[in-house]
Amino acid sequence: MAQIEVESLFNYVMGGKWREVVEAYKKNPSVLEAKITKAEDTVIHIAVYVGQSFFVETILDNMSNEIGSKILQMKNSKGNTPLHLAAELGNMDLCNNIAKRDPNLISLRNLEGETPLFLAALHGKRDAFFSLHKLQQSHHDADHDSLATKNNGDTILHATISGEYFGLALQIIGIYPNLVNCVNHEGMSPLHVLATKPNCFKSSTRMELLQRIIYIYSIVDEFEEKYDVRYNQTDASDHYPINYETCMSFLSLFKSALKVTTTGKDTKATSNDEENNVSQKSEQEQAKKKKKWYGVPPNWETMIKFLNLMMKALLIIFGFGASWIKKIQRKKVKHMLAKQVMNELIERASSLYKYDYTGMGVEGDNSIKRSSSSSSSSIKEKGGFKKKRRESPILIAAKMGVTEMVEKILETNPVAIHDVDSNNKNVVLLAIENRQPHVYNLLNNKNLIKESAFRHVDNQGNSALHLAATYRNHKPWRVPGAAMQMQWEYKWYKLVKNSMPPNFYERFNMNGQTAKQLFITTHGHLAKEGSKWLTKTSESCSVVAALVATVAFTTSTAIPGGPDQNTGIPLLQGKLAFNLFAIVSLVALCSSVTALVLFLSILTSRFQEKDFAVDLPRKLLMGLTTLFTSIASVLISFCAGHFFIIEEELKFAVYPIYVATCLPVSFFAFVQLPLYFDLSLAMFRKVPQRSYKQLSH
Repeated sequence: MAQIEVESLFNYVMGGKWREVVEAYKKNPSVLEAKITKAEDTVIHIAVYVGQSFFVETILDNMSNEIGSKILQMKNSKGNTPLHLAAELGNMDLCNNIAKRDPNLISLRNLEGETPLFLAALHGKRDAFFSLHKLQQSHHDADHDSLATKNNGDTILHATISGEYFGLALQIIGIYPNLVNCVNHEGMSPLHVLATKPNCFKSSTRMELLQRIIYIYSIVDEFEEKYDVRYNQTDASDHYPINYETCMSFLSLFKSALKVTTTGKDTKATSNDEENNVSQKSEQEQAKKKKKWYGVPPNWETMIKFLNLMMKALLIIFGFGASWIKKIQRKKVKHMLAKQVMNELIERASSLYKYDYTGMGVEGDNSIKRSSSSSSSSIKEKGGFKKKRRESPILIAAKMGVTEMVEKILETNPVAIHDVDSNNKNVVLLAIENRQPHVYNLLNNKNLIKESAFRHVDNQGNSALHLAATYRNHKPWRVPGAAMQMQWEYKWYKLVKNSMPPNFYERFNMNGQTAKQLFITTHGHLAKEGSKWLTKTSESCSVVAALVATVAFTTSTAIPGGPDQNTGIPLLQGKLAFNLFAIVSLVALCSSVTALVLFLSILTSRFQEKDFAVDLPRKLLMGLTTLFTSIASVLISFCAGHFFIIEEELKFAVYPIYVATCLPVSFFAFVQLPLYFDLSLAMFRKVPQRSYKQLSH
């Protein structure tokens, strides 16, 4: 084909001139076989890219099946056929049209070994996935499970969990149950992949108070598996614009709530019960599809939904946008689906793998032997290929802080507590080393685990207390500054120490170090940085406190209006403003002097490791409190004294000026509130809050 024709064809396609492309095809049918881009895309590839379904179908309808199959089997530089692209983009109609013409296209792989079915799952395109799955089932010659796997051993279940398409993952578990225990070439099973996603679980998600309230009271139905291609079709009876959805939901729920309150029955629930009786489903299926409504009677379902909708309306009225509320609800849906996927994976895996008392696993269906004591060894697969032995899912979950997974695995397979990694670290050691408070609390509350797992040591002789004493480079705690990081590091060390037997306090590791020595050695730099920050903060605040004390002393000795020359009693005694002046001037003097003493005591501190736990933060908190109090008191005393020199008719005009005078102090206090709250919470919390932003696997 001539270069000029290729360039013309490229210009037609880039300009969206599809009619001209059809004319060019009629003149020369071979134009569809030409690769017109650097990525070696044909006209059909680009048409699929831009969603020109009608063009593709028209072209294919006007050629024989043999020629059509030849064109559709052409691959670009990545090895993708047009069906790969249609599946990746989620174009279900094109997937149907192309795959029906040549079912063998479903089994073609790109350079990564991905089939169209795999790409649809990888990008979470449910319609396209189920369309190809249905056609694949009708093509009996295909090895269904092999089409769901790529070159590196990843399956569609790996892909959907990695992409956080948990609804689709649940459906895949039902359709391809054998994929649950498939391990890729890196030794990762789907459960391993899920364990590396802590932010998909509630235990590892941080929410503010209002967010937690909305999260708790948001009603989310459990996901029910549906294998239909048109799973997401809306009810044909809904004939209203999308932006009317909230209004129509409100009216529908109001109608249902009225029926519930008057008749005590929900018509929707009644009709569902009748259908269930007619279909005569098994008790197990009915129990699985039964919804949880937090312990309330079933006929209250609609009323709860109605109240939930009213709560959303009130939040929107008070300035919280609907998108903000929906974001929290989506987060809850994500957490619920991830937990459902986790439960399915663990329950199905537990039926294939059993632990015995030697720590060695019974061989499963995919010829992989699980060993709690040899997690770093290789796995020999069919064909002689060796796969890496990964840490078991419970170890990854403990390291990443996925409390739900640790709890579920221990509930299903209690002996999983004996799993160790290549460094001989068990669940307890990994949770403590990676500063995972929720996992630690879970394990600490189990008596059997405390008696055995907490006494475990790694291959370097480090106990749980040694690992709690070891400082790592990342900042695990959600607090600012080196001083507060040091505070929580020491609190974490003391928390773990209290859960250990006394004979572990002075235990030496292979380097001849006790936990206390290790804490001092590894936290030296952090303690130095914390002492610098505290010194600078105390110096700055002590200067301000000294200035305020000077002003407060001068103010407290001055008497507005002067004293009576005969009796010495103040002339303005008994007036409200005078009494206010007398009290706040004394408060300003006392609080400023107290603040100055507290900051000076910080400057003269020895800055030892244990001082960062309680002593130094408490002095800083009290110093900031008394400093704010002294500044506010000085301003109030000034306004109270100034009030007497203003003429009567102008007194009401100075109130706004007094308010404006207090604004700088208020702004300064507002800026310091986060630090103030962090210091205050640290006084009451025993277990710190974990940060997951810098968490690495």
